[in-house]
Amino acid sequence: MKNILIMSKSSPFHNMHTRDALDMALIFAAVDQNISWLLSGSAVLNLKAQQSTESLGMKDFFKNIKTLEIYDVENIYVCEKSLFDYGLSTDDLIIQASSLNFQQQQQLIQRQQYVVTL
Repeated sequence: MKNILIMSKSSPFHNMHTRDALDMALIFAAVDQNISWLLSGSAVLNLKAQQSTESLGMKDFFKNIKTLEIYDVENIYVCEKSLFDYGLSTDDLIIQASSLNFQQQQQLIQRQQYVVTL
C-alpha cells in the first residue's frame, strides 16, 4: 500500500481541478492505496457547506465529496491559515477534516511516497 497525497490549491469553480482531485482520490482508494487530501488556499472553499453549482449549469460535485468516507478516504486536511483567511472553521465544512498549520503540512508531505498537486 502506497501513501499518496493529493494537494488542491484551486477554488471550486476554477477549471476542473477539484473534480480531478476527487476522481483521483476515489480511484486510488478503490485500488487500496492510503490516500490523503490536503486543501489549501482557495481550495478550502471546496469543502464549504451550503454551496450549489445549479445556477452555473454545472454538475453538483459537492455531494460527491461526501462519498469519500464510503471509499475509506478519511485523511482529509485543510490549511489552518486558509480557513482563517476565508473566515471558516472546520465546523463550516461539509465533511470532517483536520486543520493543519504549516509545519504539520510539511510533516504530512514528508510522510508520503507520492504527491500529486492540482
